[in-house]
Formats: sequence, structure tokens, C-alpha cells
Amino acid sequence: MNFERLAIPEVLLITPKRFGDDRGYFMETFRQSLFAEHAGDLAFVQDNQSLSADRGTVRGLHFQLEPKAQGKLVRCIGGAILDVAVDIRVGSPTYGQHVAAELSEANGCQLWVPPGFAHGFCTLVDNTLVSYKVTDYYSPEHDRGLLWSDPAIGIDWPVSEDKATLSDKDRRQPRLSDLPESFTYKA
Repeated sequence: MNFERLAIPEVLLITPKRFGDDRGYFMETFRQSLFAEHAGDLAFVQDNQSLSADRGTVRGLHFQLEPKAQGKLVRCIGGAILDVAVDIRVGSPTYGQHVAAELSEANGCQLWVPPGFAHGFCTLVDNTLVSYKVTDYYSPEHDRGLLWSDPAIGIDWPVSEDKATLSDKDRRQPRLSDLPESFTYKA
């Protein structure tokens, strides 16, 4: 596996090695020892999966507050997404900045989004399946979000605001400037 630190170094793009032949391929998608070496010794407690029927579906930007903050290891197991992490750690040198990566069934890449980041994605094709591991259980009372289209963040989404398929909840999320302090950067 290759672990690449992105422009925000706490976010990792992980590319598994594929071994293929005329039958198809095999790849190891997770190995605790390698993950711990690059991202820290964390335990995953829940696996989640979503199906988005239409291209241009946006899910996010989501996060959970402490003490139920979640780190997420995201991969696309069918179709393709633009996956995004936004730094919301007050005092961070990259506060309000984001990184994005295309994750697809074809490239097998994964994105590690640590606690302290808002996470979201946009589907690039119809019938996209996303699977992700999280480091804490879903907690409705700690569930929060950030407006996906906030111009202050400047994400270049592959869908216009009027064409995106969104939940009502995601349409009403606060902008970064209105977001209460949720996380503090620890150098």
C-alpha cells in the first residue's frame, strides 16, 4: 500500500496494490499495522455503506463533535466520487482549507479523514457505492455539518448548486463563518 500525505498532511490518500490476472484482481484494502504506522494506532468500530442513485449526489459536509468525533477511512466500491475533507480545527494553519481526491472502483484509492475535519463527497456516475470505516459510533446528538457550497471554502465540485441532489439537512448547514468552534488544533 502507498500512503500519500496531501496538501493538508493529516489527510492521507491510500492506494492499495492490485495483483491481477485473467480472473480479475486481488487487493488488500486494510492492514492495521501499516495504517498505524502512517495515521496512528486507531480502532475502527463501525463500517458504513451508501448507495447514491444519481450522478451529482452530494453527501456532506459532515462531522461529529467530541467526545464522539469520527475519523473516516473512505473508499468507493462501485462507481466514482470526488471525496473532500475540510479542516475545521480552529488555530490550524490550514483551517478552512480542503483537499479532494477522486476515489473509484477502478483506482481502488481510499481517503483517511481524521477527526477535526468535515467530510463529504459528490458522485461522478450513477449508482455509486461508498464504504467507510469510522473510529466512533454514529451519535445523532453529536452529528453536525458544514455547507457544502460555501464559497469561503472554494471546493470545485463537479456539479452546480442548482443541479446537485442533496438532503434537506445538507442544504441547511451553516457556512464556515457561522460554524461554532468545534475542534481546536493541537500542534
